Amino acid sequence: MSELVTGEAVALELRPAKLPSRGLAVLLDLAAAVTVYVVVTLGLVAATASLDEAARTAVSIATFVLVLVGGPILVETLTHGRSLGKLACGLRVVRDDGGPIRFRHALVRGLLGVIEILMTFGVVACVASLVSARGRRLGDVFAGTLVVRERVPAGQGGFVPPPPPWLVGRFSGLDLSAVPDGLWLAVRQYLTRMRQLDPRVGSSMAERLAADVAGCTGAPVPPGVPPAMFLAAVLHERQTREAQRAFGGPAAPGAPLAPAGAGVPVLPPPAHAPAGVSPMVPPATTQAAGNPVPGGGASAGRPATGFVPPA
Repeated sequence: MSELVTGEAVALELRPAKLPSRGLAVLLDLAAAVTVYVVVTLGLVAATASLDEAARTAVSIATFVLVLVGGPILVETLTHGRSLGKLACGLRVVRDDGGPIRFRHALVRGLLGVIEILMTFGVVACVASLVSARGRRLGDVFAGTLVVRERVPAGQGGFVPPPPPWLVGRFSGLDLSAVPDGLWLAVRQYLTRMRQLDPRVGSSMAERLAADVAGCTGAPVPPGVPPAMFLAAVLHERQTREAQRAFGGPAAPGAPLAPAGAGVPVLPPPAHAPAGVSPMVPPATTQAAGNPVPGGGASAGRPATGFVPPA
């Protein structure tokens, strides 16, 4: 996973493509380019049969440059980094900031690709990709681009485990506004991958993240609460508040959210209702004894119409 920051200060999670998938995409692109080159060459041989040897050589060189060099540059420019081979392998060329590439990026990649792929049979490109931390060849380094994976296996979806029931709603009074978005992203990534980590590494990471969240909220981690459960409960509280702000529906503090694909659960009444207020208040029909509410019942000499004027 490679985290890039765009010009709008938005952190992007990009998965750099590995050497096998990139090599397969290059082979597919070369096969398509060579097929087009052979077809065009056969047509030009028949069309230039009456020319002399120098003219036919110039035409063949121009055909080679236009098809095997200009063709990939044009395709990557028009498709914003998705050539035929990359489209088949689920890859895409993007800028260092995560944006789509333009003509100058494709031009630099294409010109250097002639040297490190065509002239050296891909040896220079393979060595550069193995040395680079993000698998970039020389064309990517000079062009400021990166080949990333667009398709992610379904089994790697980010499922955040819910907190235990006895922690739901316990942190409803915390002030979460001071927690930065980068820390929330780190907490979410940890919770989605904590089962894949080594137990000791995961434990130390959870303690460090819990300490950072507690420092931002101003409230320490409650004694006896494991750091991973604390992070899950705090993240659940944040998601609950965001859902309430988005949909505007009042809900009980700390009420669990319905999982994706499940029915809407019946929320229990608040555990501690304010004094003198019942959780279930029936609609009142009188304001006070002897003072009927307009529309609440039959007034003196007039039948009820069911219309209630606005307050």
